[in-house]
Amino acid sequence: MIIKNEKIKASEVQVTGLQGEDLGVMSTKEALALAKKLKVDLVCTSLMSSPPPCKLIGAGAAKQEALQEKQQARKQEQGPKVKEMRLTANIEDHDLDTKRQQAERILKGGDAVLMVVKISGKEGVKAKELLEMLVKELGSHGKKHTGIQLSGKQAAVQLDPL
Repeated sequence: MIIKNEKIKASEVQVTGLQGEDLGVMSTKEALALAKKLKVDLVCTSLMSSPPPCKLIGAGAAKQEALQEKQQARKQEQGPKVKEMRLTANIEDHDLDTKRQQAERILKGGDAVLMVVKISGKEGVKAKELLEMLVKELGSHGKKHTGIQLSGKQAAVQLDPL
């Protein structure tokens, strides 16, 4: 919750300016007068200390900042998603490069990648080699969550972001 302007009940506040400069401790009335003069909001950042730290923020920017913090908290709470990428054992070089770049982008975004290679016939060894190569190449962006798992019609490995 945002406490700003007249809702700040403390008698004195520690004020930070628009560019982050320290304006010192002043009475709440003085700080509000300064905020009105500059046409900005006085926003309390914490109620845990005395005097409470407050900063001058452009009108509307306080709501935007609080919204962004809420979104970040929600994203961290959910944890990383696992995104599946399907390949075949006989993949062309260009297609493999594209898949590698996609996996890299996903890992940089903070999500995990599950790479699944569809196997038909006697392609098990080839599929395992392909996954080993991809794990090695993506090692700078992610680490193996599980080993390479071969099961019937597919081989799979999950990479978690670093």
